[in-house]
Amino acid sequence: MIRAALIALFLLPLPAWAESDPATAAREAAKRLDEAAISLSKADSARDRIKALSETLRAYEDGLEAMREGLRRATLREARLTREVQAREAEIAQLLGVLQSLGATPAPVMALHPDGPTGTARAGMLLADVTPALTARADALRSNLQEVATLRILQETAADTLRKGLNGVQQARTELSKALADRTALPRRFTEDPVRTAILIASTETLEGFASGLSDITVDEAEGSLPDIAHRKGALTLPVQGRILRHANEADAAGIARPGLVLATRPRALVTTPAAATIRYRGPLLNYGNVMILEPQAGLLFVFAGLDVVYGNAGEVLPSGSPVGLMGGQDAEIGTILSQAGDGAGTEATETLYIEIRENNTPVDPELWFKTVKDN
Repeated sequence: MIRAALIALFLLPLPAWAESDPATAAREAAKRLDEAAISLSKADSARDRIKALSETLRAYEDGLEAMREGLRRATLREARLTREVQAREAEIAQLLGVLQSLGATPAPVMALHPDGPTGTARAGMLLADVTPALTARADALRSNLQEVATLRILQETAADTLRKGLNGVQQARTELSKALADRTALPRRFTEDPVRTAILIASTETLEGFASGLSDITVDEAEGSLPDIAHRKGALTLPVQGRILRHANEADAAGIARPGLVLATRPRALVTTPAAATIRYRGPLLNYGNVMILEPQAGLLFVFAGLDVVYGNAGEVLPSGSPVGLMGGQDAEIGTILSQAGDGAGTEATETLYIEIRENNTPVDPELWFKTVKDN
C-alpha cells in the first residue's frame, strides 16, 4: 500500500514557480513610499524646492501605483494558492499519511522485507528514488502555505501603508502648490494682453484658430527662440503617467476623431513639461477644460487639455520637467483600493489628458515626438 502511494505521489507534477513574487513587489512598493516620505521631509532645504517637490510627488505616485499593483497581484496569488491547496486536499492527506507512516516505522523494520534480501534491496532502491521527490513535494507544500500566510499579513497591513502614502502625496501637492505660488525668478519672453486674449477666446471656435492667433495677444515679446529640440524627437517623456486611451485620429465612442493623443490618468496626477518651454497660454478654452499651451521652440506647440489645476503664467519660460498642472478627480479612498484589489482589479484611471502637437500650426501625431509603448 505504501509503495503504491509513493509511486502515485512521485508521478504527480510539482507546482509551477515561473511567475514573479507579488509579496516582494508589494514590499518594494512600500519601501518606495517610505523613501518618498524621506524626500518630502528634505524638500524644504533643497536648493531647487520646486524640482525636489515635483520629484517627490512623482515618487509618491510611482509608489502608490506600485503598491496598488502589488496588492492586486498579492490578492490574486493568495486566492490562487488557496484554491490549489483546497483542490489537492486528498493528495495532501495522502502525502501526510505516507510521511507519518515512514516516520512511525522503526528503522530496523523498514530495512527488512518479507521476500528476503532481494525484496529488501528492491525496497531500499525504491525508497532511495522516491524519498527526494517526497521531500520536494513536502517542501513545496510548506512553501505554498507560508506564502499564503505572508500574503494575508501583507493585505492586513496594506491599509496603514496606503494611508501613509495618500497622506504623503496630498501633503506633497499642497507644498508644491505653495512653492509655485511663491516662485518669482522665472524669465519672461513676453507679457500677455488680457483684453486681446479675451477677444481671441470669444472669437475662436477651434483649437487651430486659437493657436494661430497666439502671437497677437503678446506685448513686448523678446526676439529669438528657445534651443531647437528636433534631436529629441521620439524620445520625449509623456507629461503625465498614464496609458494611451486613444491614438491620434482614432474615433471615440461618439465617432469623433481628433489629431491628438488621449491619455487615461489617475486622479490628481502631476503634469509636467517634457522640455524647456514658454507658456503661450494657460486657462479654460472652448470645451477642452483647462488648457496649457507650451512653445518649446519657434513654430512648435504642445497643447495639454483637460487639466483641473494649471500652474504658471503666460510668457514665463519653464525649465524641462517643471510642473504645469494637476489632473482632476479625487484620490480613491483606502477602502475602495482594497476592495478593488480584492476583486483582482486596480484603481481606475478616471481622468483623461488630451495631447496635441502642432508644427507650424499643423497637427502632427504626438507619438512622433513622445516615447510611448507601441501596441502589438
